[in-house]
Amino acid sequence: MALDKEEYIKVRQAMQQGARTISDIEKMTDITVGDEEHKKEIQEVLDNACRCKDVSYDTVIAAVKGGADTLEKVQEETGAGTVCGRCKNLLGRIIEDNK
Repeated sequence: MALDKEEYIKVRQAMQQGARTISDIEKMTDITVGDEEHKKEIQEVLDNACRCKDVSYDTVIAAVKGGADTLEKVQEETGAGTVCGRCKNLLGRIIEDNK
């Protein structure tokens, strides 16, 4: 089972609101994790900050902790948010949460 587009969008929106765990996703959305494969697919989305450049959430956190304290600095250091731009709000959230 692949995560459908609707669920993917819900997970990404919840991430912009601070969701970081499967439990957060279940609390913040109407998604109910059905099985281990579903859980794995959601976790893969949670672990990724920028899909276009395949930049992990942890990579962005490391960049922020290393001094990339603006969106532009994170983009320069990681490449995240430089293709389609849909992750810019999430990147902003990561920056604010990890300054």
